[in-house]
Amino acid sequence: MDTNTLLAAPLFQLGVHTVSVGGALLLGAGIVVLFAFIFLAAAWRSARARAIAEVQAAERARDAEMRMADILKSQAEMQGRMQTMAEVFGARQAELNQSIRERLDGMTSRIGETMTEQSKSTHENLAKLQERLAVIDTAQNNIQALAGQVVQLQAILANKQTRGAFGQSRMEAIIADGLPQGAYEFQATLSNSNRPDCLVRMPNGMPSLVIDAKFPLEAWSAIRDAELPEAKKAAIAQFRRDIEVHIRDISTKYLIQGETQDTAFLFVPSESIFAEIHENFEGLVQKAHRARIVIVSPSLLMLSIQMIQAVLKDARMREQAHLIQGEVIRLMEDVSRLDDRVRKLQTHFMQANKDIDDILVSSGKVTKRGEKIEALEFGEQPAAAGDAPVAAQTARGEAKIADSKPSDNKVGQLRLRVVEEE
Repeated sequence: MDTNTLLAAPLFQLGVHTVSVGGALLLGAGIVVLFAFIFLAAAWRSARARAIAEVQAAERARDAEMRMADILKSQAEMQGRMQTMAEVFGARQAELNQSIRERLDGMTSRIGETMTEQSKSTHENLAKLQERLAVIDTAQNNIQALAGQVVQLQAILANKQTRGAFGQSRMEAIIADGLPQGAYEFQATLSNSNRPDCLVRMPNGMPSLVIDAKFPLEAWSAIRDAELPEAKKAAIAQFRRDIEVHIRDISTKYLIQGETQDTAFLFVPSESIFAEIHENFEGLVQKAHRARIVIVSPSLLMLSIQMIQAVLKDARMREQAHLIQGEVIRLMEDVSRLDDRVRKLQTHFMQANKDIDDILVSSGKVTKRGEKIEALEFGEQPAAAGDAPVAAQTARGEAKIADSKPSDNKVGQLRLRVVEEE
């Protein structure tokens, strides 16, 4: 009774169910039995797996032995093939070595030739390079000399007097190249004792043309050298004043009524300065035009000199026109004499033609008389009966004479007709 009570005593509460000691023991016994069953099942499966593994191991061993045998057989075949391949490879390697040796020999020969050619070409290039270096040295020396000349030119242009002489020399060179001697004069003295840089003599007593070369280059150099805006503005203003003063001086000193042209040239020795003046100092150009002063560059001065040269040539041709007219008159006299002589020759030809006609008449008469004589010699008829043949012969002779009369006035035709009559 105590045991049953003990077994029925509650052990723990699980939700709404109460677990007793006896139930817990039954549950534990069941779990033990379950574990034992699982253990036995696992042991049986392990024994079966070992048996299957042994069978599989035996089959694998047999497969391995068969494969080993196949491998040994394949290895033997492979060794034979390897030996054959070794022999083939040996032969091929010998051929390859021989081919490589031949190619190396050929390449060595070609490389040697190429190296020889390259060395020859290198020597030639070095020689040409040395020549070019010599030319470059010469050019460098020329550049250095030119730089020295430029420095000298800058030194010349830095001085006002030398700068004026530079413009004067350029102007003189252009005029001397374009005009003949005597058509111009440098530093000539005018009636008011002023001396312009150049005076070009115009033809037909026309007034001379004045050319001034004293352009104020120092003011232009100040504009070019100015760095600050204020300094540049001041230099521009000074340049305007200098140009206006110089234009006024040319107009008052060199434009003399009846002695010089009413227009003078102001020579600017630089094309760039000339272009800059016309681009940025249009007011100065207009003032110069109003003062009858033309600002010219070297190219415009050259063009003007060519125009003056053409005018001088035309004037010289006009001066020689009377000589040409005299020669034409003498030529016409010679033509008149030639015409008279041709007419006299024509008269002689007409007289000769008349003489030839007279000769033909005389020859016709001689022919008629010969025919008459021929008729008298061979005629057997009486005189009365023979008058008709004689008349016929006479008519034939006159017809021949009429036919033989020339329609031309040439002696050659006369000779041909005489031969035909014979």
